[in-house]
Amino acid sequence: MSALFDVAKETILITGASQGLGRQFARVLAGHGAAVVLAARQVVKLKSLEDEIRGKGGRAAAVQMDVTDTASIAKAIDAAEAALGPVTVLINNAGIAVEKLAVEQTEADWDAVIGANLKGAYFAATEVARRMIARKQEGNIVNIASVLGVSVMKFLSPYTISKAGIVQATKAMALELAGNNIRVNALAPGYIDTEMNHEFWATPGGERLIKRIPQRRVGAESDLDGAILLLASQASRYMTGSVITVDGGFLLT
Repeated sequence: MSALFDVAKETILITGASQGLGRQFARVLAGHGAAVVLAARQVVKLKSLEDEIRGKGGRAAAVQMDVTDTASIAKAIDAAEAALGPVTVLINNAGIAVEKLAVEQTEADWDAVIGANLKGAYFAATEVARRMIARKQEGNIVNIASVLGVSVMKFLSPYTISKAGIVQATKAMALELAGNNIRVNALAPGYIDTEMNHEFWATPGGERLIKRIPQRRVGAESDLDGAILLLASQASRYMTGSVITVDGGFLLT
């Protein structure tokens, strides 16, 4: 691996690390030498990942974090920094979706999705940024957005609204934090095959959706490896406020 994409000196906190993209990011970054803090609500799920990374000679620590609770965020970062040292990179990946038509979404649905995806990411970022500023430390925040932050699909209105908010939060924070030597960028994945949606791709609806992707395939989790290494490393040192799309051409249609 080129020194350009080196993350060996980084301590990277990944929210929503217990499954899907968060788990893949943790594996890739740890595999390239980063110390990774695995954060999620369910620590039990994180433990096996922590053991797996350590078993391969990597550095990992699991911490319990509920991004919808700002006190929980601060407590988790305290634990993370006690275990592995100051966090230098935050990957804001935790998120959920509730699939219903807008007229059927309840206030509780809205609060859950916006709370986890937008409020949670915003307050995790500001908590980490305050610590970086206090230490006069260079820092890097990567928000996981979505192609649905700039495009829309039926049945996912709170989700698409939350991801559009993430795109704007990325730009707003990038502008404010640039003077503190803290970069803020976003990764906007398209449709990625994860354990949560794996069955869907074999259904008629899934097959129809794949036909709308110019590359005619759904992405694999590993298709995001290059982009996350770019954003988490010094290779992206002159990037801030950027949104990188990895979607097989989905947005072109």
